[in-house]
Amino acid sequence: MQSKQYSVKVYECSVDDEEEFISFFDTNYTLFKDHLILINGEVSSTIRDYLNSKSLIFLNNVTLPKGRTRKALEEELSIERRERDIDKIMAKIELEKLSNRLQNNLTVLDEMVRSGRELAVDGDLLLLNRVNSGAVIHTTGNLIVTQLVEGAIRCDGNFMILTTSSKANVIFHDVEVDNKFLADRLCRVELKNKEIVITPVFQKETNWVS
Repeated sequence: MQSKQYSVKVYECSVDDEEEFISFFDTNYTLFKDHLILINGEVSSTIRDYLNSKSLIFLNNVTLPKGRTRKALEEELSIERRERDIDKIMAKIELEKLSNRLQNNLTVLDEMVRSGRELAVDGDLLLLNRVNSGAVIHTTGNLIVTQLVEGAIRCDGNFMILTTSSKANVIFHDVEVDNKFLADRLCRVELKNKEIVITPVFQKETNWVS
C-alpha cells in the first residue's frame, strides 16, 4: 500500500446569508483557493454551484479531528505501551498458578466494566479487561485487573494487582491510594504488618503508603 500524509489548511464557516456568503468568498477568493472549506449549516444549490465554479474544495457539516498536543500523544502512546506490556506479562502467567493465589471464591471475567456499572464481588476477582471511568468495582477478596483502570476500585483483600490512569479512585482497606504510585505501570498493592506496600511488577521498587 502506498500512502501520503498532507498538512491541510482548513477554513471553517457557517451560512447565515447566501448573498453575503458568496460576496465574502468573491472578495477573498485568493486567500481560500488553497484551503479546505468546512461549512456548517445548509448549503444551497446556488452556493454549491458557486464554490464548484471557483474550484473551491469544501465539506458540509463534517466534524474534523482536532490536532492533539505532544503531551496528549505521549500519554496515549504510554497507555498503549503499558497495555502491551501487561498483555505480555499476563500471557506468561499460567491461569492455574494465578488461580492458586486467588482461591477465595474466585470470579474470572473477560469483559470491559463500562461507565455506570457497579460490580460487587464476594471473594476474589480476576478481570481480563479494563475498567472505564464512572464504573465501580468492590471486592471482599483479592483483585487482579490486567488492563487500565480509570474507574473506582474498592478492595478489602490481601492484595491487588493493577495499573491506573489519573481518573481512577482506588481504596484499599478504607485507605485511598495515590494514583501517582499506580500510573504507567502494573503494580502489586498488598497489606503487610498493617501497612500498605506498593511494588511495581516490572521494577524492583517499593513504596510504603501507610
